[in-house]
Amino acid sequence: MRNYAIGIDIGTTSTKVVLFDEKGAAVAHHSKNYPLLSEEPGAAEQKPDEIYEAVNESLRETVRKSGDLAERIGFISFSTAMHSLIAVDSDGTPLTNSITWADIRSEPYVAAYKSDYGDEAVELYKRTGVPQHPMTPLFKLQWLKNDCPDIFQKAARFVGIKDYILFRWFGEWKTDHASAAATSLWNMHTKTWDEEALKLADVTPEKLPTLQPSTYYWEQLSDVLTKKSGLDSSVKVVIGATDGPLSNLGVGAISPGDVAVTIGTSGAIRTTSATPILDTDGRTFCYPLTENHWVSGGPVNNGGIAFQWIHDILQKDSDSAVHEKLSRDAEQIQPGAEGLVFLPYLTGERAPLWDAQAKASFIGLTLRHDHNHMVRAVLEGTILNLFSVYSLIKGQVADMEVKIFATGGFTNSPLWKQIVADIFQTKVSIPEHTESSCLGAVLLGRFAIGETKTLEEAPVETKQYEEITPNPDHKTIYEELFQLYQSLSETMQSQYKALHEFQNKHKKESGK
Repeated sequence: MRNYAIGIDIGTTSTKVVLFDEKGAAVAHHSKNYPLLSEEPGAAEQKPDEIYEAVNESLRETVRKSGDLAERIGFISFSTAMHSLIAVDSDGTPLTNSITWADIRSEPYVAAYKSDYGDEAVELYKRTGVPQHPMTPLFKLQWLKNDCPDIFQKAARFVGIKDYILFRWFGEWKTDHASAAATSLWNMHTKTWDEEALKLADVTPEKLPTLQPSTYYWEQLSDVLTKKSGLDSSVKVVIGATDGPLSNLGVGAISPGDVAVTIGTSGAIRTTSATPILDTDGRTFCYPLTENHWVSGGPVNNGGIAFQWIHDILQKDSDSAVHEKLSRDAEQIQPGAEGLVFLPYLTGERAPLWDAQAKASFIGLTLRHDHNHMVRAVLEGTILNLFSVYSLIKGQVADMEVKIFATGGFTNSPLWKQIVADIFQTKVSIPEHTESSCLGAVLLGRFAIGETKTLEEAPVETKQYEEITPNPDHKTIYEELFQLYQSLSETMQSQYKALHEFQNKHKKESGK
């Protein structure tokens, strides 16, 4: 009986492949890292063929580790990081690296569009569900056309990293609706490429992959994939979706009132609804998982990277025990860090500001504050930032019993987990498993091939959660702190452009 399945998650820094049994338990896995290249200011690229080989190696090794269970694998299903862009020629050979979501070289084109188009920019958001930001392929295409015109003209197609891997396997250019939605070129209402967005990008539908629902699948492996994987050719391949929506599914945050919080290097907060829901001011995203499941929320640039930054400043030792000590020492400081507020925009910010020029700051420093206050303020600031995004989507879960499901590296810190519960004043459930996007891909796959009738019927054993209960004594102080945080963030926003220009000017003058 083919009741085992493989989930593949193509991430920003690594590819992970996990074999799951019929109850959602991981039984074999393999991962492969690859570098993020930044050869010029604002660049964040990866080599497509390195990722292709990482996927093949991880799949092959997972199959090898599964032993006799390989005969019981029924399908493979995909998750992928969003917003990547690769220009390819007529043979499918890459003309560029994979330009990732973190690449901000298109920022001038975003600023010009917002300034020049006004109401049209609002309408674009209403059609696509994506805030205007350098992460999106729409503006990457504008940058490519103007800054790399030879490549733009030579390109036969513009595709994402998952599209490229599937092409190498099957010889077909196909993309799923969730990945297409992340490009800002896809119309969520017509479920086709958006005509006005295509004009802005100066591309035609023929230069993009063919659109498919996330439940689309190939009936069997290609000869290439059979050889690469070591699997039987009768295994199906589900096109799948993107990592954010699939993470919601993987942690069980799929019902009304469920909210998923993820903090790794960056972070995100998401909730699921039966129909698309947009923010009136265009500050949240809305991506499809299936026709009847839409995931709304916002990504933040600054999650674990903020804690890593303060750690690197205060402690040069990279030992994990030092991280734990910093967190434990910060527990000595009362909630609110005695009025020290940290705006965590170290790498610009996506939600809720959507400002690539945003800068981080400590506000309220006095002689009373020491490094423990600073660490606590950093941990609180990252969660206050996520809570500000939550404040934009909580209307979707109004009058419901809210459940928060938390995943990511931050769950290794008892203090950080407690801060989440205290700021949200809601119980926080932490799944026992960590590969939520891989599991989400498999659960979507079971629905796609007809093993389950709905996503809500996912055949997963009752998960074991750690539950963090909010401290009611901290409710009032965090409510006050959040109001202060919001006010300070709004005040500082008017200064980010000037700060950015000043920093760039003096970096150049000093030769750095």
